[in-house]
Amino acid sequence: MSQVLRITEQRRQVGNAADFGRVAVLYGGRSAERDVSLETGKAVLAALLARGIDAVGWDPADHALADLAAASFDRVWIALHGPGGEDGAIQGALQWLGLPYTGSGVMASALAMDKVRSKRVFDAAGIPTPDYAIVRNRSHAVLAAEDFGYPLILKPACQGSSVGMTKVFDPEDLNAAADLALSFDDVAIVERCIVGDEFTVAVLQGEALPSIRIETPRVFYDYRAKYESDRTQYHCPGTGSDDLEQQYASLALAAFAELGCSGWGRVDFMTGSDGQPLVLEVNTVPGMTSHSLVPMAAKTSGIDFEELCWRILETSFADTMVHEHVKGVANGA
Repeated sequence: MSQVLRITEQRRQVGNAADFGRVAVLYGGRSAERDVSLETGKAVLAALLARGIDAVGWDPADHALADLAAASFDRVWIALHGPGGEDGAIQGALQWLGLPYTGSGVMASALAMDKVRSKRVFDAAGIPTPDYAIVRNRSHAVLAAEDFGYPLILKPACQGSSVGMTKVFDPEDLNAAADLALSFDDVAIVERCIVGDEFTVAVLQGEALPSIRIETPRVFYDYRAKYESDRTQYHCPGTGSDDLEQQYASLALAAFAELGCSGWGRVDFMTGSDGQPLVLEVNTVPGMTSHSLVPMAAKTSGIDFEELCWRILETSFADTMVHEHVKGVANGA
């Protein structure tokens, strides 16, 4: 395997379950990804309990924020997918409550969830990403199609799990695809379709885990391919050489760092016939289901599911240290 690559983040190792205190696993919520979030959260909760951690499942759809504040939790494992969970909203609420949480902070979460703004960051940083256009109505989609040609990818700007995403092959299907994407967000995005291999690289506590190459019999790696199909194939490591693994790892860590992400996450790629990996997006709260990619990459690295959930919970301590540092600076310390 290639040499381990690190960003500035370092692991804060916790050896005793009691050191975590009482943990709320936030799952469910009200986004279009509620069902996947419930599956993720229940798997995480079971893993934490198996390791002796005092953990409790907590669905924000059933409880007010004031209830969470009054429940005497010491930290939060965020297992909420989509808007409200990955976009900085819950991160901001938890930060205001003084509750340490797993994963990326407010700004990084918001940037990563917003495909338009994250693309602009990638462009400015020289991180290769597919050509794109912003769509606010059907006419914008038509103009983008004239520029990019068919097929093309049309998706909401601020959704995950391929929700509202369409691979458009013909002009006759363009309006319906635009309407679907814009039914979730006021802004959608058209990407030039890259014909080739789909890869993903998980990031955990400053390290890139082995890449995964995804093969699906469906038109693209959509919601059903991710969470329902048993025909999707995964190859981990996804490349056949140390040099290629290092290339994907370096780009993943660069994209992760440029958005200010921390703790854990996943970076998705498409690679065309020229062999150049192109960053699609960064996921700050990836799925942790039986079909999920981060546990698969972790397992290849010798990290089982329970250990992975433990290590992700460790990232809440790093978040606490950042908050304390900012507070100290604000108070002149």
